[in-house]
Amino acid sequence: MKTALITGGAARIGAQIVKTLHHNQFNIIIHCNQSKDKAQLLCDELNSIRANSVEIVSGNLNNIDELDSLVSSIKSIDLLVNNASVFYPKSVEDSEMKDWDDVININLKAPFFLSKGLSKTLSKNDGSIINIIDIHSERPLKKHAIYNISKAGLKMLTQTLAKELAPRIRVNGVSPGSILWPQDSAEISEDDKNLMLERIALHRQGSPQDIADTVLFLANSNYITGQIINIDGGRTLNQ
Repeated sequence: MKTALITGGAARIGAQIVKTLHHNQFNIIIHCNQSKDKAQLLCDELNSIRANSVEIVSGNLNNIDELDSLVSSIKSIDLLVNNASVFYPKSVEDSEMKDWDDVININLKAPFFLSKGLSKTLSKNDGSIINIIDIHSERPLKKHAIYNISKAGLKMLTQTLAKELAPRIRVNGVSPGSILWPQDSAEISEDDKNLMLERIALHRQGSPQDIADTVLFLANSNYITGQIINIDGGRTLNQ
């Protein structure tokens, strides 16, 4: 039975990826940082379905020592899903060095060093890496300068690792469009939400399940590497 590590796997899209992979007979390692209670609830739920199939690892991916400890704790995996991400608005004018470090470290630096650190076990198991990117890696979102840069970097990281780690490790990416409103979505008016939806060819949001299904597809597709799939309802068809 294969084992998958999902960073940021306790809530939102990460939790749906965890549930979908578990339902499809993966053993799961849930990574979390601040969402330990949610991770434990999810772990207990899935272990009640299949005993001893899920465990939790915790660590701040913004701290290189904790990241190294996380890598050292993993004995064997077949799939790494780099899902953990930081997202908050900051214009260029308002951005400070701490914002750069926080966003780049978690969204780009951590996926690189997790992939590097776990490459031996992934190679041994003919495994794969799936990075959760964003359509704003291609089309910048206003007032999210550092976030856009981090996801553009993650896109290039995906393609670079696909070359560097072949032929034993496949590396692909999933770029979500509008899937869930941000956690502070109370700040977004209904008119603004409707305007965003009108720009999507399908005129509706996607769901976390759409992302999880694509992750499962890529995990099981042994002749796909270096590819990034946009799950955006056709949003990137429009300017």
